[in-house]
Amino acid sequence: MIRVTIYTHTEAKEATQKVRDLLAALRDEVPHEVTEVDVGEDEALARRLGELPQVRIGPYRLNPPFDRTRLLIALQAARDGQRQRGTTSSNPPSPRAITTVERAVWWFAHHWLFVFNLLVALYVGGAFAAPMLMHAGAEAPARVLYRLYGGVCHQLAFRSWFLFGEQPAYPRQYAAPPGWQSFQQATGLDESNRPQTLLAARRFLGNPQVGYKVALCQRDVAIYGAILLFGLFFALMRRHTKPLPLALWLLIGWAPIGVDGLSQILSQAPFHLLPFRESTPLLRTLTGFLFGFTTAWFGYPLVEQSMAETRELMAPRMTGQRPAEPRP
Repeated sequence: MIRVTIYTHTEAKEATQKVRDLLAALRDEVPHEVTEVDVGEDEALARRLGELPQVRIGPYRLNPPFDRTRLLIALQAARDGQRQRGTTSSNPPSPRAITTVERAVWWFAHHWLFVFNLLVALYVGGAFAAPMLMHAGAEAPARVLYRLYGGVCHQLAFRSWFLFGEQPAYPRQYAAPPGWQSFQQATGLDESNRPQTLLAARRFLGNPQVGYKVALCQRDVAIYGAILLFGLFFALMRRHTKPLPLALWLLIGWAPIGVDGLSQILSQAPFHLLPFRESTPLLRTLTGFLFGFTTAWFGYPLVEQSMAETRELMAPRMTGQRPAEPRP
């Protein structure tokens, strides 16, 4: 049995009824089963489909306007395809119960942005929870968070933000803004690139005087904070937001963070290929923000397009209704 899906909404009643009548007149010539999907509440899917109603006949999608000839050709092509695959049947398939996996995929296809925003918010929030717990005296859970985030971030104290201290950050002396204490001045710890001093800077969590460091470095905070910011913006403006062009993503997102990070790496031990430089908290934050925001701008609209396609394919099964049989 050929499956026919009519995608429609309440503003296309007359055009939809015309399609119903045309298909009903062709049912004896080419047997088929019709399902209707109202996409009025799914703006992304309606935008993806364009002018409604639209008709999917087997693997073929037809845009308006419709006439008997176009529908008949598509029905015959779908029937011929079934015959070639040996799947032709004069009886409609028995309805199969919707599985838990299908329900989960259907839910995620509608709520993926909420899931993404929630996960990013928890990830960023956990990094700030660590210094808050230290400040509150809950050292044990705070250290658990630091260890967890230590698996995904270098956590060097001179490249991290601090809360509840005299300064928001304690950069190396080469990157400290005028009037700021450097990391060595504030803590007494060496700022060199020797392995043991880097390990000490990683392990330093803070104290009541300088405050306690955020569990993610400055650049990571900016990256994930920007992703969250775009995610919240996209939740409000997704229907007006198109993917950022690849060239702009590379130019605005990748180039600044690449130049800032790579030039710093190549200027320090063990390379020493460039004059020594240490990126500042402002540059780390700016380049991280640009990378995170443009990455989400490039990726989230593409994810939404993919999810809209998933909703389109699943809608006939999950929400589709068979139209009433025409009266003789």
